[in-house]
Amino acid sequence: MLISRRGVLAAGAGLAGLAMLPVAVRAQDAAAAAPAQTADEMIAEFTGGAQVAEGDGVKLTAPEIAENGNTVPISVEAPGAAEILLIATQNPTPGVARFSFGPLAASQDAATRIRLAKTQDIVAIAKLADGSFVRTAANVKVTIGGCGG
Repeated sequence: MLISRRGVLAAGAGLAGLAMLPVAVRAQDAAAAAPAQTADEMIAEFTGGAQVAEGDGVKLTAPEIAENGNTVPISVEAPGAAEILLIATQNPTPGVARFSFGPLAASQDAATRIRLAKTQDIVAIAKLADGSFVRTAANVKVTIGGCGG
């Protein structure tokens, strides 16, 4: 019987796939077993329980109505911020993004597209250079959800 190079490569790839199967199943089991943090828990962890002021200091731009929750454009700006946390309060996993800015950052702003499961508030919390926290929120009405769960 003659063994070709293709046959050896195919058999090796198949064995590698079988070897990885238990790892993938364990990863899924671990993800299902670990409960997702709530929005309030994430905020408390980010702020360390510190008081959070409302309004001035952080600007969140999001559409009032998102026709498709799969891709909702948002931007956040907080001059003088060291970090900004974005949370979608009603998503299955509320954490959207966490941006960190170094001392040489030209500006403290970011823009991205996010997924939203349904109509909900997007919350932006900025940790300013002096250690204080400022938050703002925007409500986005979603006509077609994007988180399928």
